[in-house]
Amino acid sequence: MKNLFSNLKGDAFGGITAGIVALPLALAFGVSSGLGPSAGLYGAIFISFFAALFGGTNTQISGPTAPMTAVSMVIIAAIIAANEGDVNKALPIILAVFLLAGLMQIGLGILGLGKYIRYIPYPVVSGFMTAIGVIILITQILPSIGYYSKEDTEFVDQFKPLAEEIILDNILKEEAGEGILVLEDFKETIKRAERVTPDDILKESKTLAGKEASGVLGTLKVLPRALKQINWLELILALGTILIIYGFKRITKAVPSTLVALVVMTGIAIGFGLNYRPIEEIPSGLPIPNLEIFSEFRLSNLTPYIFTALTLSLLGAIDSLLTSVVADNMTKTKHKPNKELIGQGIGNSIAAVFGGIPGAGATIRTVVNITSGGKTKLSGMIAGLLLFIILLGLGPIASKIPAAVLAGILVTVGIGVMDYKGLRAIPSLPKDVKIGPIKFSMEVVIMLTVLILSTFWNLVYAVGIGLVIASLMFMKKIGDLTAERSDVKPLKEEAWADEVDFPDNLKEEVFIKHIKGPLFFGSTSDFQQLASQIPETAKTVVIRFDRMQYMDQSGLYALEDMLLDLRKKGIDFLFVDLLRQPRYMMERIDIIPDFVPEDHIFDTFDECMAWIKENIEDKF
Repeated sequence: MKNLFSNLKGDAFGGITAGIVALPLALAFGVSSGLGPSAGLYGAIFISFFAALFGGTNTQISGPTAPMTAVSMVIIAAIIAANEGDVNKALPIILAVFLLAGLMQIGLGILGLGKYIRYIPYPVVSGFMTAIGVIILITQILPSIGYYSKEDTEFVDQFKPLAEEIILDNILKEEAGEGILVLEDFKETIKRAERVTPDDILKESKTLAGKEASGVLGTLKVLPRALKQINWLELILALGTILIIYGFKRITKAVPSTLVALVVMTGIAIGFGLNYRPIEEIPSGLPIPNLEIFSEFRLSNLTPYIFTALTLSLLGAIDSLLTSVVADNMTKTKHKPNKELIGQGIGNSIAAVFGGIPGAGATIRTVVNITSGGKTKLSGMIAGLLLFIILLGLGPIASKIPAAVLAGILVTVGIGVMDYKGLRAIPSLPKDVKIGPIKFSMEVVIMLTVLILSTFWNLVYAVGIGLVIASLMFMKKIGDLTAERSDVKPLKEEAWADEVDFPDNLKEEVFIKHIKGPLFFGSTSDFQQLASQIPETAKTVVIRFDRMQYMDQSGLYALEDMLLDLRKKGIDFLFVDLLRQPRYMMERIDIIPDFVPEDHIFDTFDECMAWIKENIEDKF
């Protein structure tokens, strides 16, 4: 805390810029979640401020994110459906689940589990992130064309028989709870049924229609119907937003293109008096804590949602710590994972009390903060304060934003969040598994399995299944490799026998690094620290792969990132005794020969020494 004001100017500019970027996204995520724009804004305010204040990553900007919103959307829809479609009745339970998730994050940090997040393999993360993008893209089609299933009278009428059945079922359950024997006193049932009005049936029918059209499968079901009822004004507003977001980036990146699109398209809609659909009204004034949340915060009420809350907390932890790694790479610092989880948990807990949706560390906003000069926790706190000021002064104005504009913004978020690096690698990854006559890449199978199951079934279970498959395949590979090299024992980080006579005059210029054991998703974090071990005087790095029998996709990209970092610093690199499988992986994505030409790869250290003496020693 003593260094909180050490970079006041840079933190102020970084925080303000990140807050501006966060505004349209917070509103869009709030609408997408089902709780309205104010929930997104409240989440952004409280999570940004408190996660920065108590977290372990100085430059991280937190708030609602695409993955957290996608999972929250499913949770919210399920709880609302369980409460007869009554949002007000369901809200305390929803917020209690969010509060429980935040408290669980605090618990994860206190227990020191943050360091284990790195064991999630790349294909699982890649498949999950791409699925999030696909889910957002598909679910924003309907609002982008101005179709809302609850307003489609013909569609809603289809659910009236089912609505009556549900209402009758509720009456029967109500009577059973009161000890009334329906078959002996059917008159009481008739009396209660007569109190049901057409408006009650219509309300239940709309709830069922909305549920039918929700999610990816629901959107695809009603899409043919929706395409016959396109609202062209809404579609033009959405397309205009998308075009401005991508077009303005080509002009300048100094001003966030998302904010430009929001202001321009909203200005056009209001200025020309267009008959558009606005977002829900954002309450003006100070946020008020929802005290009903504490009446629902009982074990009996939350027992069905404990696993759901744990899932949300783990997703937030993964999302935040992945962003922390990005921040570390940009700032050359080291975050504190457990402290970061505690900060995120505090932010999410407070946001839940005030009616905000959950969030996590946001990569884009964090990058904007760093590139704009942010260096300390103050930048994240300033971002939250800016959004709070906007809430107090501009709430009524923000309520006039067209819903289609936020849908357009979310479309670009969906496109941006997908992992194109992982998708591009699909054709080039080695086919290392054979079932019968068919050979395929297990990492591709894991990624596609998580992608498909997340998109069309369940985000949480999909990640769990992906982790199980990845773990089983890793154990098989390591078992096979251990059988092949059973005589190899771990070596301490010290000079190997053939390095004893290395010239003293070159020890400051040439740095030798030994890679021992497989480079896989569980070891990439330690490997990424390699650059920090290299002396500033080093001009050449010799990497010895004698003991590295295997590398997976996560390890491959970690190596690629490290080589990029070395190249930026003007450091050359030489490979020694590169084994078959790692070499094959590097060739598939052109690390060899684009990064490391063949004349920089040696079968033995003696051959490498001969090259060093010929090309380096004479210079010194």
